[in-house]
Amino acid sequence: MLKKTKELIKEFRTRAEKISKQNDEIIWANVFHDTIKDREWLKNLSISPGRWAADYSVLYVLVRILSDFKPKKIMEFGLGESSKLISAFLEHDLLSSKHLIIEQDENWARVFKDRFRLSKNSEILTLPLKIETVHGFPVNSYSQIEDKVNDVFDLYLVDGPFGSSNFSRYDICRMAKHLTQDHEFIIILDDYDRNGEKETARELVSQLKGKGIKIYTDTYSGIKSQIIIATEKYRFVTTM
Repeated sequence: MLKKTKELIKEFRTRAEKISKQNDEIIWANVFHDTIKDREWLKNLSISPGRWAADYSVLYVLVRILSDFKPKKIMEFGLGESSKLISAFLEHDLLSSKHLIIEQDENWARVFKDRFRLSKNSEILTLPLKIETVHGFPVNSYSQIEDKVNDVFDLYLVDGPFGSSNFSRYDICRMAKHLTQDHEFIIILDDYDRNGEKETARELVSQLKGKGIKIYTDTYSGIKSQIIIATEKYRFVTTM
């Protein structure tokens, strides 16, 4: 009887947490649509948030960053709904900005381009998955990313590759090796509700602070969660 009661309590808590996240997502959806209502070209953009794709909390954060801070160089891990949003801004508002998308699946990249026309300033770089060992754990990584990309960016959106149980999406830590105290940047790490992303975020924050880079952090949560890491110039991104 006691075991069954504990199981029922656990099931109730799980359901309550799911309902709470769904309610948060509905609120973020309304906030997102209020935020874009003065941009007709964005209102007409066909996007499908949720499931594997970006949720409304990260889409809202993206809109605010692109609108308020106008990053010139954007790096995105994972091709999807957020790519459409960024590309639309490059078409209509950020005409001189550049957008590099790292994608693991060449077939998906081809299908995506057949369905959606990206901005001429958006580039897809296909780098197949490989398994690397990070602190003793197998981790999905992009092949040759350190050889192919050695630049720095104003905005990093990390929603790929496929997640790992530990130190998920660790490639952002490799990209952060190029960052110094002279750089101003924002990093968005999606799926921060998962253990693997939390581990990567902790290491990333430690890595940046170890270089003497002053950073500010906060989290946004809907169905999924994101951690935002920003330097002094962009510190207000943690208060939106």
